[in-house]
Amino acid sequence: MDDCIIIGAGPAGLTAAIYLARFHLAIRLFDSGSSRAAMIPCTHNHAGFPDGISGPALLGLMQAQAARYGARREETKVTALARNGDGFVVTTNGAVHRARTVLLATGVVNHRPAHLLPEVHDPALERGLLRYCPVCDGYEVTDRRVAVIGTGDHGTREALFLRGFTRDITLVSPEAEHALDAPCARALDEAGIVRVDGPCGGYAIEAAEAGERLAFDTARGRMAFDSVYPALGSRIRSRLAVEAGARASDEGCLEVDDHQRTSVPGLFAAGDVVKGLDQISHAMGEAGVAATAIRNLLAEQRPLRR
Repeated sequence: MDDCIIIGAGPAGLTAAIYLARFHLAIRLFDSGSSRAAMIPCTHNHAGFPDGISGPALLGLMQAQAARYGARREETKVTALARNGDGFVVTTNGAVHRARTVLLATGVVNHRPAHLLPEVHDPALERGLLRYCPVCDGYEVTDRRVAVIGTGDHGTREALFLRGFTRDITLVSPEAEHALDAPCARALDEAGIVRVDGPCGGYAIEAAEAGERLAFDTARGRMAFDSVYPALGSRIRSRLAVEAGARASDEGCLEVDDHQRTSVPGLFAAGDVVKGLDQISHAMGEAGVAATAIRNLLAEQRPLRR
C-alpha cells in the first residue's frame, strides 16, 4: 500500500510529489499526459525565470526533481477512485492500487471555440495569437488589437480585465447575438469595448504588415486580431473525487479546508480543481500545504521514523 497516490502531474501534482518524496514516503504519481500547463508556449509570469519558460520545459524540470528523490511517475489514466476501509482504491487502465491517502490534482480543461480546428488552434496558441489566461500573459498584449470570444458576465469580466492592457478590445459573441444585461452593456460602453455578434467561424492565421494575426468570420464580416482570448469557461476535472463522496461547488470545484482536505477523510485536493486563482504559483503553494498535511496525517496514524 502506498502512503499517497497523486492523481495528476501538473505543477500541483509534481510539487506535492517532490515534497512527499523528500518526506521519505512511498508515493505514486499518475500522469494522464493532459496537464494544461503543457500547453503554455512561454510564461513570463512564473517567478525565477526572467527570460520565461515553456510549460513543457517547466514540467520536465519538475519531473526530474521528483524522480531524483524517488517519486514514481506512471503514464496512465485513473478511471475510478473509492474509499476502502482506512484507505483508498485507485483504478487505472488495467491495474488496481491501494493507498493510505490520495491527492487529487487533476486541474481543468478550457472550453475551446467551436469550429476552431486543431490545425489552426495549436499553431495559433504556440505563436501567441490565441491565449487562455489574461492574468498570465495580459502584459504580452499591451497596446495590441485583442478579441475576447464570449458574452454575458464571464465575457464582460475578461474583456474589462484586458482593458487594463490595451484600449483596442472587441468582445465577440461565440454563436449568435450577445447575451448581455444592462449593467454589462453599460460597463463595456464606459470602457470603450466594441461588441460584435457571432457566430464565429472560418478561423485562419493570416499574414499582416505588423506580423501574423488570427482571423475569423463574425456578423460584421471577417476580422483579424493580434491575439484572441476565448472566455468560454472550463470543465473542472473533479469527477473522481465527487464519486468518492467529496463535496464540490455547483461549478464542480472541490471544497477544501485550509489544509487542502476535502470532505472525505484522507482525500486532499490542490490546484485548479479547487476554487481559487488558476495560476501555477498558486497551485504549487496549495500542493505544498497539502503534502505537509498528508505527512502529518500519516504520522498520526503510525510513527514516521528512520
